[in-house]
Amino acid sequence: MVETLNNAGKPPVSEIWKKRHTAAHVMAQAVLEMFPDAKFAIGPPIEDGFYYDFDLSRSLTPEDLVQIESRMKRIRRDDFPLSRTERDRAEAVAYEEGRGQEYKAELIRDLPEGETISYYTQGPFTDLCRGPHVESTGQIGVFKLDHLAGAYWRGDEKRPQLQRIYGVLFDTKEELDAYYVRLEEAKKRDHKVLGKQLKLFMTSPLVGAGLPLWLPKGATIRRVLERYITDVELASGYDHVYTPQIAKKDLYVKSGHWEHYKDSMFPVMKIDDEEFVLRPMNCPHHIQIYANEMHSYRDLPIRIAELATQNRFEKSGELSGLSRVRAMTLNDAHIFCTEEQVKEEVKQCVLLVEKAYRRLGITEYTYRLSLHDPTNTEKYVDNPALWEKAEGELREVFTDLGLPYYEGVGEAAFYGPKIDIQLKNVLGKEETVSTVQVDRHLPKQFDLGYIREDSQTHQPVMIHRGVISTMERMVAFLIEHYAGVFPTWLAPLQVIILPIVDRHKEYAEIVKTKLAEAGFRVEVDARNEKVGKKVAEAETQKIPYMLVVGDRDIEGGTVSVRLHGGADLGAMSQEDFLSRLREETKA
Repeated sequence: MVETLNNAGKPPVSEIWKKRHTAAHVMAQAVLEMFPDAKFAIGPPIEDGFYYDFDLSRSLTPEDLVQIESRMKRIRRDDFPLSRTERDRAEAVAYEEGRGQEYKAELIRDLPEGETISYYTQGPFTDLCRGPHVESTGQIGVFKLDHLAGAYWRGDEKRPQLQRIYGVLFDTKEELDAYYVRLEEAKKRDHKVLGKQLKLFMTSPLVGAGLPLWLPKGATIRRVLERYITDVELASGYDHVYTPQIAKKDLYVKSGHWEHYKDSMFPVMKIDDEEFVLRPMNCPHHIQIYANEMHSYRDLPIRIAELATQNRFEKSGELSGLSRVRAMTLNDAHIFCTEEQVKEEVKQCVLLVEKAYRRLGITEYTYRLSLHDPTNTEKYVDNPALWEKAEGELREVFTDLGLPYYEGVGEAAFYGPKIDIQLKNVLGKEETVSTVQVDRHLPKQFDLGYIREDSQTHQPVMIHRGVISTMERMVAFLIEHYAGVFPTWLAPLQVIILPIVDRHKEYAEIVKTKLAEAGFRVEVDARNEKVGKKVAEAETQKIPYMLVVGDRDIEGGTVSVRLHGGADLGAMSQEDFLSRLREETKA
C-alpha cells in the first residue's frame, strides 16, 4: 500500500494530529488568561505533541507551566465546541491589528492572493488557523506541558525572540507514560553524553560550533566504517576519487545550487579577484570528473564515489553533537548512465543500502518516495515531463523489488525525485539517513554527453546516492542505536587484557601481540590496580571482551574470557578465542 503524506511525512488530518492542533489553541487560550497582553505567533501540532510561540511581557518559569497546564485542563473540562469562520484579507488584517496581534497580521499579509483566511473559536477565544480541529476542547486527549525554549520569529535571528512552550499529547495516559519511559531511555543513549563518556569526540570553542573533533576511539569507529563502505563500493564497480573542499562560486551558480542553497553556504572568499566557497555538496565536482573526457555508451554506467567532506552553515541553535554539524564527510557517489540503465542502477543502490544496513544491525527503517510539489515552481525545476518520467521510474523500482513505501509530496531535491530511507531514532522518530536521487537536470546544465551506437551525442542520466549518510550522522545514530555497546567488528577497542598481578603482565603482552598481529584492536591494562576495578572500568567503557590472565592461564596457555555485561565464558585456549573473534567479526 502506498500512502501520500504531507511535507512533515505524516498524515495531515489524522485524529491525533487534530487533537494536538486543538491542544495548541487550548494552550494559547490559557496563556491569554494569564497574560492579557500576550501576542501570538504560530502554534502547530508536531510529532508527539504541539507547541506555541508567544511574545510576553516577562520570561516564563517552570511554575508558570504548572499554572498554564492547570488552566488547560479546566478548558478541556469546559468542553467548548470549535466553530470555523472566514474573513476577507482586509477584514482579517484589521481584526488582528485591532487586538494588537501584529504577528498574525503579518502572516495574513504574506498569504497568497485568493487564500482562504479562516478562524476557529472555542468559548471566549478565537485564533487565526486553517485547521482542521476536533469538535470540542474536551476531545483533546491526555497532555503534559514539557519544556520552554526560545524561538526567533519566522526563524530569523534578526527578528524578535519569542518564548515557545512545548507540550506532549497522546490518546491515553498509558501512551503518555510510555513516551516518557522512551525519553528516559533516550537520555541514557544520547550520543553527546556517551560520546564524552567513551571518549569518541569533543568540541572546542576555539575551533567553533558544529565542528567536532574526532578522538582516537571515535576516529577508529569512523575509519572502520569508511573502510567497510569503500571496500563494498569497490567490489560493486565504483571508482573512488578525491576532490577539493573548495571551488569557485561559478561552479555552484552553473549547477543551480547557489540559487537554491546560498543561505546555507559559508560566505564567499575572494582570492586573486575570483570568488570561492566551501563546497556544500559534491555533485558538481564529480560532474567535472565525468566531463574530463568523452565517453562511449560502452563505458556506461560510470560510478564515481568519494568520502567527501562538505560544509554547510547550519544555524547555531540547530547544531547538535555529531548529528547536526557544519563540516561533514558524506559517503557520496554519482552514477552516470543511459536511460535504459536507470532503473537497474537505482535498484542496485537500494540493494546496497539493504546490505549495509544488515551489516550495521539496522532493522527499523522505511522507504519514502520524495516527490516534488507541482505548485511550487520556485523550489523545483519547472519541467513537468521530466518529473513525471523520473517519479514513475522510482515507483517501478519499488514494484520490481517488492518493497513497501510511502510518498512525501514536497520532499524532492530541486532537480529530481528521490528515495529517502527513513531510520527511527531512539525516540521512535524518523530521520532521513540514506538517499537515492534521479537527476536529468544537472547533466543538462553542464551539457554532459556520451556517444551512442548511432555515433550521436546523447545526455546521460545522473543518479546521486549516499548509502550510510555522513560519517558524523551515522556514528551518532549507531552510538544511540547500540547505547555505546558496539558490535565487536565496530568497537573501537575489541579486547582488553587484564593481568591479575605484575608477574602476569609479560604473558598479557604475548597474548596482545598475537591478537594484534591477527588484526584485532587490543590493549593491556597494566596498572597496579585490583582486577575487579579493572573489570568495572572496562564495563564502563563497554569493551566487548575482557581477558583476565593469571597463573593458571600462563600454565595452560589460556585466557579467562568475560563478555561485556558480565557473562563469564571461563578459560579458553588462545587459538579458540582467536577463532571466536574471527568468526564473530566476519558474521
